[in-house]
Parts: sequence; structure tokens; C-alpha cells
Amino acid sequence: MTPVLAIENLSLSIAGVPVVDGINLGVDAGEVMALVGESGCGKSITSAAVMRLLPGAVSQTAGDIRLAGESLSRLSERQMQAMRGRRLSMIFQEPQAALDPLSTIGTQIAESLRQSARAARPAVLHMLDEVGIADPARRIDQYPFELSGGMCQRVVIAAALIARPELLLADEPTTALDVTIQAQILDLLRTLARERGTAVLLITHDVGVVADIADRVAVMYAGRIAEAGPVHSIFAQPRHPYTQLLLASVPRLSDVPKSPLAVIPGRVPTPLEFGPGCRFASRCPRADAQCVAQTPPLRPLGDSDVACWHAA
Repeated sequence: MTPVLAIENLSLSIAGVPVVDGINLGVDAGEVMALVGESGCGKSITSAAVMRLLPGAVSQTAGDIRLAGESLSRLSERQMQAMRGRRLSMIFQEPQAALDPLSTIGTQIAESLRQSARAARPAVLHMLDEVGIADPARRIDQYPFELSGGMCQRVVIAAALIARPELLLADEPTTALDVTIQAQILDLLRTLARERGTAVLLITHDVGVVADIADRVAVMYAGRIAEAGPVHSIFAQPRHPYTQLLLASVPRLSDVPKSPLAVIPGRVPTPLEFGPGCRFASRCPRADAQCVAQTPPLRPLGDSDVACWHAA
């Protein structure tokens, strides 16, 4: 079966310096795929490449991005504009920043349908109800400043999903929300994905979010995929040292009170510091001369794919 989203050997660079290097990902209909990693590892810029919204300084140097088998990399900007909001949509980190403060939420949601607010009103009301906004007949004519952060995020989700896109990209969709609202938004995304058959690529640094919503996960480090596979396999038996340390650094209720938190020593290298080998080598307890000199390929191991010379 052709995946809804297929990222094939994607490489991105800034002034000739690689920032994303040979990424391969696929997301099926009705599936939530999480792309997780530390800040600066290349997650958000990968999602921007899928939407063809890369900053001017960033260029795609290799690879292809396909939506239901159709290459997005070869489309003109006019063709991409016609697809955004209809066949693929995006939810950004800050809901208030993504909404126009001078336009009602009904008008903004209607834009995704390429219809007037009046013509789209019944569909917008139905969508507001579907994303769990109470009293949609009143809310539809309100402005973003009249809504809470959680409601604004639901409005953004409604705008992204009203045209029933095949693919939804969610870039840190719960960052600005409190824990209770986070859980509601994640449950909403998961439910809508499965009921509508929408493929979801979730960008996050929060492994707790991944455990709660995702079907599969790809762990990204310094512009490369370190490990990818089903969520239950990655969490039960992480095989890459980075994944193991990342999961070990998450606080748990069973931890001894006031005990030191587990940390990953060192820092993520900058693109200018990327060497010829594994980019995690300088922080890895298993690293040897081979790790420093040679790039490990992403290879099958159990239920997962792992890029490590010493994965067990």
C-alpha cells in the first residue's frame, strides 16, 4: 500500500552545510507518526520541507517528498498553494500567533474551504462541534482574543482538518498549553486521525506525548534518524544509546525524592561540527574508533530500524 507521506533520502542544507541528512520516513492513512528529538535536531525544518515552506536560507539538496505517490518536490509554488489546506495541512506551535486577531474564527476556518464565510458557515459549525468547542453558534463569530489558549488550538485544528486533508503535520501542538488541555488536544488529534483516516506527522521533543498518541516513532539526532519503529517496541526495548539515554532522562513517579535527574552529557553538535562518523559519538558511552570514522547505516534490528554500530 502506498503511504500517504513518503520522505525519501531528504537532505537540507544552509549555505552548503547539511542540517538534515538522508531522512527516510513514511506515514500511512490513519496513523500517527512521531518525530522526536532534542531542540535543534532538524524536526521542524523537516516538516517545513514537507509543506514547501522552507526559509530562504535553507535549500533541499537531495531526496524527494511524496504525497500519496505524487512528488511534492516537483510541483510549482502555485500548485503547492492549491494543495496546502486541502490535501495537506499544518498545526503550528503557537495557536494565537497562527490566527489573525482581526478576523473571526469562522472566517478563518472558512478560508481552508476557499469559500465565503456565509457559504461555509454550516460546515464550519459542524467542524467546531467536531473538535469539541461548546456553543459553536456563538463561538463562530468571536475573535481569537475572546478564546482561551486551548480553544484557539482547537480552532487551528478545525481550520487544518475542515477540508479533510490526507496529511496533517502537527509541530509541537501542545507546547503552550497546560497539562489538562494537552491531554484533551492529543486525544482529539488521535481520534480524528483514526476516524477520518488522516495521516499525522507529529513533531515533538516530549516523549510523554509520543507514548500517549503515536503509533510509530522516529528518534532524530543532529539531522539524522537514530532509531525508528513501533512505539511499544521503542519504549520497551530501545536499542540506540541515544534513545536509551533520552528515555532514561524522563522523570518518573517511582524515582527516589530529591535524587539527581539522569542527563545526557555534552551537547548536540552544530552542523559545522558534524564529522564523518556517528554524530552521537562524542556523547555516547559505547563509542569507539569505528563510530568516529564511519557513519552507521539505518538497519533492521528486531521490530525497529537502528543506526548504530553497537546496537544490541
